[in-house]
Amino acid sequence: MNMNIPNIDLPRVVVVGCGFAGLKLIQKIDSRQYQTVLLDKNNYHTFQPLMYQVATSGLEPDSIVYPIRKVFKGKRNFHFRMAEVQSVDTAGKTLHTDIGELEYDYLVLATGAVTNFFGIENIERHGYTMKSLVESLDLRSIILQNFEKALNTSDLKQRQKYMNFVIVGAGATGLELAGTLAELKRYILPKDYPDLDIRQMQIHLIEASDRVLPGMSANASDKSYKFLKKLGINIWLNTFVKDYDGCTAITSNGEFETATLVWTAGVIGAPIGNMDSNLNRANRIITDDFNAVLGVEDVFAVGDVAAIESEGEGRGHPMLASVAGQQGKQLGSNLNAIARGKDMQPFVYNDRGTMATIGRNRAVVDLPFYKFSGVLAWFTWMFLHLMLLVGFRNRLVVFVNWCWSYLKYDQGLRLIVRKVKKQSPVESQ
Repeated sequence: MNMNIPNIDLPRVVVVGCGFAGLKLIQKIDSRQYQTVLLDKNNYHTFQPLMYQVATSGLEPDSIVYPIRKVFKGKRNFHFRMAEVQSVDTAGKTLHTDIGELEYDYLVLATGAVTNFFGIENIERHGYTMKSLVESLDLRSIILQNFEKALNTSDLKQRQKYMNFVIVGAGATGLELAGTLAELKRYILPKDYPDLDIRQMQIHLIEASDRVLPGMSANASDKSYKFLKKLGINIWLNTFVKDYDGCTAITSNGEFETATLVWTAGVIGAPIGNMDSNLNRANRIITDDFNAVLGVEDVFAVGDVAAIESEGEGRGHPMLASVAGQQGKQLGSNLNAIARGKDMQPFVYNDRGTMATIGRNRAVVDLPFYKFSGVLAWFTWMFLHLMLLVGFRNRLVVFVNWCWSYLKYDQGLRLIVRKVKKQSPVESQ
């Protein structure tokens, strides 16, 4: 099968994946020097930091995605194909995909990461994640479906399971999800379900380390812990989840009865099928300081799927959108340098800071020179996330949604528009 990509008198750069790394790379690459082909299994770019708001009905999905063809509209010598890459023939410089084969001069792997369940198959089978737009929509539906089921059952034990939520992993995603659920409990659900005693709803946040936000400063952890407690969230530190059957979460600190366990406890790289000979323990492709894959000619890896060997004792940089974006942009510059006969520059991460929000007027921000929290941090978080969204329309829609939610104590359209395949064993008991 042929992808119908024209052969022209320019080197061909094939980029696999349109996350932050792939997006920035293609924006940076010089169309006069290269033909660029982007492959992705979806036809849109997703702004992953706001997927938790889709899962909790705060935003509609079309406000955090942007069509790939529209992002690169007008870019010369650029071609997009919706495809899933199956393997790479590095000797023959050929990609094998589900829609055919494609030759390349330079290959860039920007395939991102997937959820790491640490080998606990039952959690993978019964738990919920937010690594894709589809998964976020599934979680939104199951949250709403469970309240509908709680309303329709007279069994108090079953009702409690439907109204209990367990979030595993107290990183930024876990905190943001927990904070939003707490605000749903306080402001939204009592109005939607006046026949239910929403006070019975419990939100449990489970973390294996000794503090929340273990990747941020001690100040951010302390402030976040206090914010979470004020919202009525149950925090369980130094606690490991061992198993989950869709009904009971078994941990090192006891059992939790819940029909909804959300796993945000870790991610691993998602390399292409046969690119598995040079991976670190986190399943990330090991590269040199220029993001070139070790031992392979003309193949690069950027973003979450890549780990620069000299960084973090081989672990690579943190799996953050800021790292991915900077790596993509740097590699674009380096490919432009190659075309002009100049030397490439090694990647150096510019840490501009990290942040997390824990509901209305509550956020924490760690900047290299200053750390702060509260209302100012919350406005900083909102402004930066708005600016990072792709497209003016998306920024406007998200801004209007946030303003409406803030002023009216209401958020989104709480619609159940998809059937979730995972079935909780609660019904069978």
